[in-house]
Amino acid sequence: MLSGKGEYEEAKECYEKVLAGKMKVRGEDHRETLYTLNNLGGVYFKMGNYEKAMENFKRGLQGREKFFGESHPDTLTSIMNIGNVYYRSNDYGKAEDLYERALEGYEAQLGKDHRRTTECAQNLNYCQSTQK
Repeated sequence: MLSGKGEYEEAKECYEKVLAGKMKVRGEDHRETLYTLNNLGGVYFKMGNYEKAMENFKRGLQGREKFFGESHPDTLTSIMNIGNVYYRSNDYGKAEDLYERALEGYEAQLGKDHRRTTECAQNLNYCQSTQK
């Protein structure tokens, strides 16, 4: 909620505290811990700290692949988030590869008209048009 209001520093501190608690109580591969990692990565992304965003998104991806499997929509969201970091870092080739991977999974799991599928398709489109 705080990150939605643009209060990123406060949101970051909040998520870091929550993450520490979740790690201690639930463990690093628990579903709630993985959601918190993703949310913390999202705050770092919005703050423009792509290195920390990538670190959290990658940790979340590893856990989500283990917990949910490679084709679960939450795992695909982690893949798309990492693609977003590569895109913002001007590494369009890596971003495109990840967007394509996520899009294929979203289409198979959620269908072509789902919000996540269309968001990923749009990201891929932007990425491809940036490279032209």
